[in-house]
Amino acid sequence: MSSTPQAQADTAAAEPSTGPDSSGLTGSMTTFDLVFTVLAFNAPLSVFAGYLTVVIGYANGLGAPMTYLAAGLVILVFAVGFTAMSRHLPNPGAFYAYVTAGLGRSTGLGAAFVALICYIFLYVSSLIYGATALNGLVHDVFRGPEVKWWIYNVILIALVGVLGYFRITLSARILTVAMCLEVLVITIYNATVFARGGHEGYTSAPFQLHYVLGGSVGLAVLYGIGMFAGFEATAVFREEARQPEKTIPRATYIVIAVVAILYSVTTFAIILGIGPSTVVKATAADPVGSVMASVNEYLGKTALDITTALLCSSIFAAVLAMHNITARYLFSMGRDRVFPRKLAMVHHKHGSPHTASFATSAIAIIFLVVVLAIRANGNALYAKLAGIALYALLILLLITSAAIPVYFRKHPDNGISPWKTTIAPLVAGAGFAIALVLATKNAAFLVGGSQSAANILIGVFVAALVLGIGYALVLKKRRPDTYARIGRQELA
Repeated sequence: MSSTPQAQADTAAAEPSTGPDSSGLTGSMTTFDLVFTVLAFNAPLSVFAGYLTVVIGYANGLGAPMTYLAAGLVILVFAVGFTAMSRHLPNPGAFYAYVTAGLGRSTGLGAAFVALICYIFLYVSSLIYGATALNGLVHDVFRGPEVKWWIYNVILIALVGVLGYFRITLSARILTVAMCLEVLVITIYNATVFARGGHEGYTSAPFQLHYVLGGSVGLAVLYGIGMFAGFEATAVFREEARQPEKTIPRATYIVIAVVAILYSVTTFAIILGIGPSTVVKATAADPVGSVMASVNEYLGKTALDITTALLCSSIFAAVLAMHNITARYLFSMGRDRVFPRKLAMVHHKHGSPHTASFATSAIAIIFLVVVLAIRANGNALYAKLAGIALYALLILLLITSAAIPVYFRKHPDNGISPWKTTIAPLVAGAGFAIALVLATKNAAFLVGGSQSAANILIGVFVAALVLGIGYALVLKKRRPDTYARIGRQELA
């Protein structure tokens, strides 16, 4: 006769290193390990090559540099409450755990479903983008054969899958090297442009309110906030961080500051490098080509080839970071038994969520098969998936902003100032609410210009939120023990 479910649970509990519901992931990530992992998720060089110019060309033009400082300020205000909560809530899972702790298990599970869509779509979109970038590197720079983009996609999935199997510190070291090289290239470009005075000399236009509020402010706000994607992932690695009460807040603030300053300064450099009188038209016509041509002008052909190669490493680093974050979301939900418990298995040697990592790779493969089946264009699909993920991020930020003050009202004896527990989260929430309204109005642009696709986009996230809430209510009725574990509330 087979053992009872309770006996199986006891057996799993007795094998903490390999079984579901083990003592958790292990690791010793430092503040800088977290910083480089999250910055790799953000992929600065790919943002430099493909997104900063989009804000210049399609959003608020010469006012773009201030967009990133303003967006950084909103994110920084949000981080005040976010990091305060991270010090008092030991639950890993970031948005999932925080929304659950503040707004309840049903809303928390709804947010978890939205978060999964966000991270999976970011992961898959970067895989596709990485595949096309690799093809360009091999074919255009090294004069190699032109290979189907999906073959590079399979190679990327395999590589990040192998690295995801091992302890997170191995990935952190790789991401650190990649990040240093990326930032070095961007810094050299910026310094060279500033030293030469740009194409037409210096201009104060980026700091004039007329330009900052000109053009499409809505799109500027959307992409400004969107380029900070991943900063919240510092809390996802809580179980693998050294002294998480200290390292997570430090890493979060460092990431936000670096992204805000780096992107603001670099956008200004791009405006000067191409020329204030022509940069808007040039970047609108060819966002990637315009900035790469500027790199060629100021740094030369060799530097351009190196930048192209590092662009591929940048995307690879982002894919690796997204793979690790997605795997840990699956791990958390497996450990809570919302998803199959096997996802919560921890490798006995590497302390990694190896089963959840395999599941993440499987999701990517399934996605790839679907893309090939419908014969979708890789380049076009990447942009649409990224737009979908951006919309999801705004939803999550808004919900979490509401959850933070509610959580602290439930735990009033915390010794934290009202600025951190209530005022800052609500101020940030107001900013995110405005951004979400603007995102809804500009949703068609996010998915390639189709209003019908935009309506489907909005419907997907509403459905995901409702599905998560509905599933939680079903668990409450049929599996109350699982319902009680949502968001790892036994740790709170």
